Parts: sequence; structure tokens; C-alpha cells
Amino acid sequence: MSSALDAYVESIRPEFEARLGEWVEIPTVSSVPDHKPDIDRGADAAVDYLTALGAEAAKFRTPGNPVVWARFRTGPDRPTVTIYNHLDVQPANEPEWNTDPFRMKIDGDKYLARGTTDDKGPALAALLAASYAARNDVGVNIQFIWELEEEIGSPNFETFVKDNVAQLSTDAIVVSDTIWISRECPAIPFALRGLISARLTLETGTKDVHSGLTGGAARNPLTELAALIGECYDPATDTIKIPGFYEDILPITDEELRGFLEAGFDTNVFRSAHELKKLRSDDALTLVRHIWTRPTFEVHGFVGGYTGPGVKTAIPPRAEVKVSMRLVPEQSPARQFELLRSFVNELNPDVRVEFDAGLAPFLGPKSGPYAEAASEAMGFAFGKEPASIREGGSIGAVVTMEDYLKAPIVFLGLSLPEHGYHAPNENFDWEQASGGIRMFVRYFENVAAMKRL
Repeated sequence: MSSALDAYVESIRPEFEARLGEWVEIPTVSSVPDHKPDIDRGADAAVDYLTALGAEAAKFRTPGNPVVWARFRTGPDRPTVTIYNHLDVQPANEPEWNTDPFRMKIDGDKYLARGTTDDKGPALAALLAASYAARNDVGVNIQFIWELEEEIGSPNFETFVKDNVAQLSTDAIVVSDTIWISRECPAIPFALRGLISARLTLETGTKDVHSGLTGGAARNPLTELAALIGECYDPATDTIKIPGFYEDILPITDEELRGFLEAGFDTNVFRSAHELKKLRSDDALTLVRHIWTRPTFEVHGFVGGYTGPGVKTAIPPRAEVKVSMRLVPEQSPARQFELLRSFVNELNPDVRVEFDAGLAPFLGPKSGPYAEAASEAMGFAFGKEPASIREGGSIGAVVTMEDYLKAPIVFLGLSLPEHGYHAPNENFDWEQASGGIRMFVRYFENVAAMKRL
């Protein structure tokens, strides 16, 4: 099938580019309520295309955004592979965008727009591979679950899965929403970090007051919150100072650490790909331990006070700080949030701590028939055996699918660090897309062969 597959991949490029352009130009921004009509348009466009390719497809309503479900059914006695992606995207209001973020620009082999790599490009590559596999009778049923709330923590995904468990029955699950170490180093993660996000709010007055007339007597909520953050976290050592926060962490084995070193992580490549001026360390092992195996405490924004030009010498009445904590396997979002809330209330009982969202971490198998099928497929498509790594990001739907569908989960992502997840000038490229189509077809072949054994 290799020569026929190669011919298909080359022939399908114009279709891939046209469809990706159509999809990314629908601004499916899940975090902004004004984009709710765009979310529905994006879901409808996906259902229409799936149907046109011969799949059974539907848009399932939830209490929030819909979920797109589809299936290429080839036979009742054949294994079913489920592919998960998401079609919602982050906002694109950064001033650093060089092009309109919701008008795809093709620059050689590169596709620039919000959603190209996270996650519409990988979703489309998997779909075109499934279409080819179904038409050529590869020997598997292929099911798709495309979410439209992943970027806001998948608040209604569990409802969808729980209500449709029988219909979603599957032998294996593939998630295509992860990032390689570099273009030269393919990677398959076996673990994801979890996440808590929260808002800390302090009100000390009802209006701005003159800092000369009241300074020294009036409480400043900005400075108090800044001091509070300093009690929670030490940025110099990347240490969370909340008592008990590290207690439940699953220890890392020496074998895992050796694997991380052999994976080819390069600090210079990492820094360049993410356009970072400085890192906390130039030691590769130190960095991968911090981004793959340790929890984090991050401040994402302070709200309050004067933010215009110059300085307004007034003390604001209210301030808020937005924070998140990435969690590692064995940590519980509920428990870690309670540790945060209790510690903050002990230090400053006037601060209101509000839970925003929580996702559990995931730890999957590094071996087994489906993991081996995925590794072989990625190596076949990209010419190099993939590294087995952890990943620092979070995908809430993964834990839900593990809990309800009871099927092995593997990760076959296609994104690169330089593609700019959640960043301005997000992009994807044909090299990764075309390789992804080959990879998914090979994976389907491998699963079908497992059934025949």
C-alpha cells in the first residue's frame, strides 16, 4: 500500500489546504461568549465535511458547546479506533501577529493562522488518513470525537461521554493534540500534567483614593496580593511554598530519567522555538524534570489599579490575581486547591479564593500492543523512532475517556515547539501534515493486523 499511499498524500494537499483554510477562518474561540455562533458554525462545517467523505456524523448538544461525533464503519467484527481532537481555539488578540489570525496565509509549506496546529491541522490530517483507510478497506472502524471546549477545560465533555458510553465503545483511543521535542525528534508522551486555575481577589475600599492623603493608612490590594504570591511561590528556585503541595507526587524512576536524557531535548532549541530570552537552567535534565515531572505555580495576570500611560498616584480599591498550578500524576485537583485556599486564608483572610477550573493529571502505559503500534507508525512515517516522554500540558478529555471508555490511550501528536501553541503567529506545515496522514494510516494497519493475529 506504500506507493498508493504516497500518491494519495501528494494528491490530497490542495484539499488539505483548502479545508484547513476554511476551518481556521471560523473563529471558534471557546473562552469568549460572543463567539458562540462561530462555535456552532465550526461544528456544522466539520459535520458537513465528515458526511461528504462518507462518514456517519452528528453534532451532539451539551449544556455548553457541542461535540462532533463521526464514524467510518467498515465491519461489525473489526476493531474500532477512536481519534480525539478539539476544534475550539484560543483568542488571538496579541499585538505580535504579523497576519490576520483568522485568515490563513500560506507561506511555502507553512500555514499561518490561529488553530492551524492547535488543533485543526492535526485533526484534518487524521481525518484524511481515515478517509483513505476506509476506502481501501484497511480493516478497522474509525470513530472521531471532536470537542469544542478543550481550551476552557472541557467542562461538559464528561456529560457527553457519560450520556453516550454505549455508542462510543472502542478498542483503542488516539489523542492527536501533543507536541514533539523538535522536528528532528518525534515524541510520544505517556503522561500529561493536570491543572488548577484560580482567582484571588482582595477588596479594601470602594473607590480610588489619593496616595498622598491616605498612603500608609489605606491598604493597597495590589501590594498585598503581590506579597501573598511571594509567600506561595519562589520564582528563583521554582518552588511552591504551600505546605503539603508536594506530598502526593509519584516518584520518577531512574529509567525514566535516562529515557528523558536520551530523548534529545536541547535547551537551545527549546529556548529558540518558544522565543524565550532566558531559561531557569541550561541543563537539559533539570529543564525536562521541571516541565514534565514537577507541578508549577504561575501568575497569569494582575487586574486592578491604573494601567494607562504615566503613573496615577492613587490606591485602588480592588485587585485580582489570576493563577494556575500544573499538577503531576497522583495529585488531586480538589486537594491541591484546598491546600491553596487554606494557605491563602491563613495568610490573609480577606482574600477571596475562587476555583476556576480543574483537570486531573494522566499517566498511561509506556508499553503494550497499542503503544507499540503507535511508536512503529510514527517511526514509519517520519523515519525515526519516537522518544517516550511526558508532556507538561493538560487535556481534560483524556482522563474522562479513560474513566468511561476503558480503552488504552496513546498520543500521536504532530505539533512542533515552533508552531506556537497559544502564541501569536501560530502555524502548521505540510511536512508534519503529510507525515501525519501516513502515520495514521500505518497505525490503522497495525491495529488491524493485531486483530488478525
